[in-house]
Amino acid sequence: MRRPLLPADWVFYLCLSILAGTYILLIVAMLLANLTFAGPEHLLSALGSPEINYAIKLSLISCSITAILSVWVGVPLGYLLARKDFWGKTLLDTLLDIPIVLPPLVIGLSLLILMQTPPGRWFQANVMTVTFAVPSVILAQFAVAAAFAVRTMRVTFEQISPRTEQVAMTLGCTRAQAFFRIVLPEARRGLLTAATLSWARSLGEFGPILIFSGATRLRTEVLPTTVFLELSVGKIEAAIAVSLLMIVVAVVVLVLTRTLGLRGSGLV
Repeated sequence: MRRPLLPADWVFYLCLSILAGTYILLIVAMLLANLTFAGPEHLLSALGSPEINYAIKLSLISCSITAILSVWVGVPLGYLLARKDFWGKTLLDTLLDIPIVLPPLVIGLSLLILMQTPPGRWFQANVMTVTFAVPSVILAQFAVAAAFAVRTMRVTFEQISPRTEQVAMTLGCTRAQAFFRIVLPEARRGLLTAATLSWARSLGEFGPILIFSGATRLRTEVLPTTVFLELSVGKIEAAIAVSLLMIVVAVVVLVLTRTLGLRGSGLV
């Protein structure tokens, strides 16, 4: 039987609601400010700009490639961290947190310096140009987004009982067969979550791209740099219109993540 709320309980919950409500009110106020500042005509005008259209296309393509690459490395790393104890695991776990906690500008600067080392210069001279080109956009996004994919996949594999693998191996499966036939299908919701989180994180990446890729229009311009460029020339309506487009995409990604992805994992 549930205990009735006492007057002291009401005061406690009221204080919690006031404290929480201030932050929620700030978020709602920011969204409403964006919606009321730029009208539909500004959004349509922005979407008709060749530069913004290019930024939208490059953002969609680069974020999709980054999400695929992030899941590609997130699955093996997440599985190893969730299933195995090995020497250096704590160090590896710490290294994977560095892209999350480092200032974005530092990541961009580090990538820029990396490409000026002898191996980096050899790669650019013999394989492809990276710095201030489209590949640098993908690499800058990947450097940060992959860490989120690893964390998501680790939580996913930790929630899957290893007993199913053990049973499969007692029935004649190898470790790899048990992984691909049993574990990976069970982790499909985590895979979707890792992909959508990586995609969303890539969409909002600005600092590393600005330093490592630049903000050249019709070359390395993505949506966050579009907002920066429009503001720098005083076109605040266009900047708000692009921001609204990114907000809509972010809301869609969050809804998909919460609907299809991990629930109760603390990641979404």
